[in-house]
Amino acid sequence: MKKATPPHFFASLLAALLAACAACSRTSPRARHAAANPAAVAGPFTPAELRAFAALEPIDTHVHVFAVNRGFIAMLGRLHLHLLDICLDDDRSPFLKNLPREIRQARRFVAASRGHAAWCTSFNPFQYGHAGFAARAVRQINRNFAQGAIAVKIWKNIGMELKNAQGQYVMPDDAAFAPIYRDIARRRKTLVAHLAEPDSCWQPITPASPDYWYYTHFPMWYMYGRKGVPTKAEILRARDRLVAENPRLRVVGAHLGSMESNFPQLGRRLDRYPNFAVDMAARMPYVMMLPRRQAIAFIEKYQRRLIYGTDLDFMPGAHPQAVARHWESSDARDWRFLATKDWVIYLGKKYRGLGLPHSVLQRIYHDNAVRWFPGILSGQGKAE
Repeated sequence: MKKATPPHFFASLLAALLAACAACSRTSPRARHAAANPAAVAGPFTPAELRAFAALEPIDTHVHVFAVNRGFIAMLGRLHLHLLDICLDDDRSPFLKNLPREIRQARRFVAASRGHAAWCTSFNPFQYGHAGFAARAVRQINRNFAQGAIAVKIWKNIGMELKNAQGQYVMPDDAAFAPIYRDIARRRKTLVAHLAEPDSCWQPITPASPDYWYYTHFPMWYMYGRKGVPTKAEILRARDRLVAENPRLRVVGAHLGSMESNFPQLGRRLDRYPNFAVDMAARMPYVMMLPRRQAIAFIEKYQRRLIYGTDLDFMPGAHPQAVARHWESSDARDWRFLATKDWVIYLGKKYRGLGLPHSVLQRIYHDNAVRWFPGILSGQGKAE
């Protein structure tokens, strides 16, 4: 026979509930607001975060370092961070328009980096149309491979600036580049392709865009309203043809392959082209803006094709301590977003971390870089 519940039990339960309600009413509005709006975490790594980050031997496959500083290199050692130092030819930049000087500086940094850096060369696309263009580019690239370069970069000036003798924009699948791509593939190196730009480059400018600062400071790359310029779709179709026509060539699309606003489109490209992967450099805000579940699902599905990168730089004349602080804080923010469920802040908005599994982080931060950039840890270049 079931025993009756004693009356004093209900009295005790009611008293406990009333006490709990009273405690809640005494909680200050500030405390209730804090509980409902958790603070974003910012700044350098905490000791616990740094241990977890460093344990992966993380690799940033997209940086531009052209200065040598012992404190900066010590920071790389403390973070166990490895870099791919990328050269490019930008005729609109006072420093980057001199590719030979840029390569010398990159090699000096790599040689001084205590094994924390490898480098990626490039070639001068503005020799296009000159007799012997491809043969000269191949000779220079192969010389750089002998000096330790592990990859070659092509940049957005192909498709967005370079024109042929008829005044037409030269696309990345132009036949003049074919011998260069074939040689890179034959030598089992990797092509890094920054082609096109975010959608905002072809749209009315808005301060809400993650790219607002860039196009207000570098308006020469802003395509909106210009007549006769290629569309983004035209450039990406040419990129796709390049990838399809060179199935033995590893191609890493910089900046999420310039498909940062259309993750289904990016997924279709990754499904279609097994020789194509993308780095995440300077496009983490676009991942943050995705619905959280969608971001997690996409990253987990394509975890073998996404490679960590930042597009951070250290240029001659920059303050080394300021650069090191900025690098660590940027890396720490990315880590918190990808690896934890902490809140991070970007452009005044808060985003909750994804809390990805360790196996996924291992691939994004290390394993994929080793696979897509052979030699990135063992062939870091040769001293001059």
